[in-house]
Amino acid sequence: MTTSETRQQIRLLVQAAAEVCEDKKGLDTRILELDPIDSGLSDFFLVTSASNERQAVAIADEIEYKLKKEFGAYPNSVEGRRHGEWILLDYVDFVVHVFLTERRAFYDIERLRKSARPLTPAEFDAELKSALAAKTVAVRSKASAKAKPATAKAAAAPRKTAKKKSAGKTSVAKTKTAKPAAKKALAKKSALKKPAARKPPARKTALKKTASKKRSGRKA
Repeated sequence: MTTSETRQQIRLLVQAAAEVCEDKKGLDTRILELDPIDSGLSDFFLVTSASNERQAVAIADEIEYKLKKEFGAYPNSVEGRRHGEWILLDYVDFVVHVFLTERRAFYDIERLRKSARPLTPAEFDAELKSALAAKTVAVRSKASAKAKPATAKAAAAPRKTAKKKSAGKTSVAKTKTAKPAAKKALAKKSALKKPAARKPPARKTALKKTASKKRSGRKA
């Protein structure tokens, strides 16, 4: 998981915990986005107030249950649940503080974290939604950019196959026309190879004729 994805996951957990505070009627719920230099390990403080110990315990229990059920997140440590005056749920990346109203005023944790940026749950939710929307747009633009070369390749593929088919057709036509021409050439060669009928020399035939005349004269 990248750093941006991890930070986004932390924000979702903080948002879910803040929703519990609102549902359980927590008072003056605030999210403190801590300065990285001053915060140590944690990125956020979630601070809310309860009018009595029972309400404080109910808020803390519901936050722990919801984050475990929906995100599989467990607190690293839980403090103050027994007395219910100041319950602290430490999730390392963020810390939940559930105070009784008078205890919150006494400790004044918001004043101690002057460098932190305070946000209401509504403001925090709006920022989270805009960040998620920006991420969705970025993912879609990347997907469309990747899809364009693929579609271009797919469009070019039929053209290549059509060229191959036409080339195959022309080669077949050439072979068909080449066969009769080859047959004619072979017939010419065979005709040339046949020996011509030899005619007897003219002198030999003349001698044969005179010899036959002499023989006939002697007999007479």
